[in-house]
Amino acid sequence: MHRRRFLQYSTLAGLGAYTGTLPAIAAAPSPIDHAKDWAWLVGNWNVRHRRLRERLVGNQDWQDFPGKSAFWQTLGGLGNLDDNIVELPGEPYRGISLRAYDPATDTWAIWWLDGRNPTHIDPPVKGRFDGDTGVFTGHDTLRDKPIVMRFTWRDIHSAQPWWEQAFSGDEGRSWEVNWRNWFTRTAPQPSPLPVLADAPHDWDFLQGNWRARHWRLRDPFAASDDRETFDGTLALWPVLGGHGAVAHLVMHPRGGDEFGVSLHTHDAKTQQWLQWRLEGSQPGKIDAAATGALEDHAIRYVGEESVGGRRVRVRTTWGPQSANAARRELAFSADGGTTWKTWWTTDLERSS
Repeated sequence: MHRRRFLQYSTLAGLGAYTGTLPAIAAAPSPIDHAKDWAWLVGNWNVRHRRLRERLVGNQDWQDFPGKSAFWQTLGGLGNLDDNIVELPGEPYRGISLRAYDPATDTWAIWWLDGRNPTHIDPPVKGRFDGDTGVFTGHDTLRDKPIVMRFTWRDIHSAQPWWEQAFSGDEGRSWEVNWRNWFTRTAPQPSPLPVLADAPHDWDFLQGNWRARHWRLRDPFAASDDRETFDGTLALWPVLGGHGAVAHLVMHPRGGDEFGVSLHTHDAKTQQWLQWRLEGSQPGKIDAAATGALEDHAIRYVGEESVGGRRVRVRTTWGPQSANAARRELAFSADGGTTWKTWWTTDLERSS
């Protein structure tokens, strides 16, 4: 434990002081650029882990082992993710963190997905940075009992930032630290971690960088075909050793830039894919995943989400068109899946 769709933001300019013949007026505080909050973690890292074997049982048996991490900015800097190799002795595994900033609460949310359980995202911890330290707390369960989780980042601008996880079984009156990580940078720009030999190849066709051309209906429920078209980009890279993939969309509609992230994970037990997407209107929340599978060389998901302010079933199809072209299509059904209407298509052309 432990470690959908669009986030839109504007950068507000600070007001300067007036310094003419009138008395000087104090300048209004410049807004904090939260797109830079995690810039210090961009890149690839070697990680030194130290963790307790058991939590909240008075155990003092610590394990030390190595790991690796790769960190990308997303959502124009107001989101990010890291992909991780955790070399737990006898049971190495992969995991991924997703983060998004919510201006309504001035907090970052951090979610963790353990690659050993690819159908579940842990409840988030939420918090913010103060100087060189960031503290994030949330609630979960351990052995079917409620706990409070706390993530703390320290020395974030040093050569070796470090992270600490602590649990409380008494609503925060006392804490037990159960995991620490120390990070040493190996590359300033992120690159995917190695793919595992047993990874599926379903997303190979979309790996890399793409130019995007979108069209979407202005009113999905209207009878007219009034649509808007706009450009953008898409990047997709493997995570979780190839048992997952992340697609990052940057879009440039006339109303202002939009950003989207979708996380895809593969459940080997059912041979299904799951798709989670970050919601711009609710950046502190990730809805239930849509489920799907590879069908006729395309990956097709069906789930439920809000379209035009209405809760409907949504079908998302990702598929190749040629060696250097691909397409994403979104359709919705307001009658439980009897009929479907395409309301958004993205045509992709490989750029690298």
